[in-house]
Amino acid sequence: MTSGTDMTGRTCMITGATSGIGRAAALDLARLGASLVLVGRNAERGERALNQVQRASRVGDVTLLLADLSSQSEIRRLAADFLATGRPLHVLLNNAGVIQLRREESGNGIETTFAVNHLAYFLLTRLLLERLKESAPARVVNVASDAHRGAGRLDFDDLESRRRYSPMRVYGKSKLANILFTRDLARRLEGTGVTVNCLHPGFVGSNFAKNNGLLAVAAMKLPRGFALDDEDARRLWEVSERMTGLAASPPGRS
Repeated sequence: MTSGTDMTGRTCMITGATSGIGRAAALDLARLGASLVLVGRNAERGERALNQVQRASRVGDVTLLLADLSSQSEIRRLAADFLATGRPLHVLLNNAGVIQLRREESGNGIETTFAVNHLAYFLLTRLLLERLKESAPARVVNVASDAHRGAGRLDFDDLESRRRYSPMRVYGKSKLANILFTRDLARRLEGTGVTVNCLHPGFVGSNFAKNNGLLAVAAMKLPRGFALDDEDARRLWEVSERMTGLAASPPGRS
């Protein structure tokens, strides 16, 4: 995105939009004339972000939707609420993420880092995919991280880190999953007019990991290695379908 880009008439949904990278992206897009759907978990922070982005907006079309992205039922409600509006969707920015010092599980009984950082991206994108196709040209942007380098290859026998839990390794594994998801989704969407990208935002000040400050989103080329393994990407897609209930069989656990 450049300062000269005109986003008038384009609708963008941003998760994790109440602080950090998400709010910075929302402010930038608002100044470029985009219509925005901000997704956050906390109502108070959401209202503050909404007011700030509305003041920056060229068109004044900014709405707030609340959802806890660790909950698959809330993700489904979020998608249903948006789809019910009949609005187009030109950009989906999957940005919300967490890092946990100790292993915890979401309400769905799935390890929280993997649930929020990967499965939420996967489920929300899949639920909104037809609207994105209908709105093409459109784009999905997944915020990944260079932290995936330290994750090694995905261990499909322990995706939920039951045997071994290290905060940065588990976070890196979720970011590797973001890249593999992006890769397989891009392959599946060839010829549809929907482009898929992921990015490493760099070291920035944010509420993530309890930091604060002004943010800028800088896309960077992610390194080769396990992140470009097409077989792992296809396998992760199938496992993610089971874990989110999108497969024909009942949701599974890895």
